[in-house]
Amino acid sequence: MDERIRFVSRLLEGETMSSLCLEFGISRKTGHKVYNRYKECGADAFCDRSRRPQRYGNQLSNQIEKLILEIKKDKASWGAPKIRAKLIRKYPEVKPPAVSTVHAVLDRNGLVRKRGRARNYATGTALSAPSAPNDLWCADYKGQFLLGNKQYCYPLTITDSASRYLLACEALENTQEKHAFEVFEKVFQERGLPSALRTDNGVPFACSNALFNLSQLAVWWLRLGISIERIKPGNPQQNGRHERMHRTLKKEATKPAGSNFLQQQEKFDSFIEEFNNERPHQSLQMKYPSECYCTSTRPYKGLSPIEYSMHDRVVTVTNCGSFCLNSTKIYLSTVLAGQQVALTQEDDDIWMVSFMHYDLGFFDMDSKRLSPAPNPFGAKVLPMCPV
Repeated sequence: MDERIRFVSRLLEGETMSSLCLEFGISRKTGHKVYNRYKECGADAFCDRSRRPQRYGNQLSNQIEKLILEIKKDKASWGAPKIRAKLIRKYPEVKPPAVSTVHAVLDRNGLVRKRGRARNYATGTALSAPSAPNDLWCADYKGQFLLGNKQYCYPLTITDSASRYLLACEALENTQEKHAFEVFEKVFQERGLPSALRTDNGVPFACSNALFNLSQLAVWWLRLGISIERIKPGNPQQNGRHERMHRTLKKEATKPAGSNFLQQQEKFDSFIEEFNNERPHQSLQMKYPSECYCTSTRPYKGLSPIEYSMHDRVVTVTNCGSFCLNSTKIYLSTVLAGQQVALTQEDDDIWMVSFMHYDLGFFDMDSKRLSPAPNPFGAKVLPMCPV
């Protein structure tokens, strides 16, 4: 039985308001409110009431909706703005509905053609052939695994491709971008900067919904003067040297797994020491990676300001991924939030958007939409060659 009905029933049977309110854990004010509602409406007062409003101030009349559908039937190619304009001309005495209302009527009756959402499909980039240490670093997450405390561990690994040197193997709780930033910054501070970084197309190295599949991590690398390389989806052999290291890592440092993150990181640190300084590599003529690796000649000094000299305007991308030109808001990409981009006027109301020396695309002041240029990042790395 509904507690409100039990409350009122016992009140009607002679029990006091104070004792009942104390038992039910409510104030006397609430108790009287329940009782007064019963006196006004009876037991029906406690039935669930619909939250739907009794009337709609802006509800469209059936006659107007019928007219909208008739115009659409006669002019199948017309959209909501034209139909509304026709209503105003034909029935000036009737208050016209908003364009959004007309569109809602059309949509409700299945007369709006849905546009499929455009998706950016990863295709990979040109891949370079490293000949010296720090020409190319490779990074990836070794598949997650359970620790003894039932938490998942996501190891982020970074290697130098030419020397096979294992630069980092960090036990992380997830693949969030902020943790990857910390790991890469630590390695950059210790080892300097590589010429290029090769990864797969997964998070946080790439973002499937962003412009050119960039991520904020990749944008940071570009700002540091590091070229980005991505392997073709479904082709892990394009990062074969790194994958081979992962097989060894899995065998020697994860079975059995540590009881917690501290213990697992200790296992990884021991593996790094042995892999770099005690394990001969056949591909290195049985040398150790530490005998073939040297620190980069490009020290990490943080980000330098971007210099734009041959462009008409320089604007800053907002946190929502947009920038303004002549009070017109143009959406670019949230992964470029906080970055400065350059605008070059190509023709009347046609502008090119560039980030550093990469041309991102064009937009016009009428459509306010960016048309992406051909992917500029794969074409500016070193020539393709087999791994």
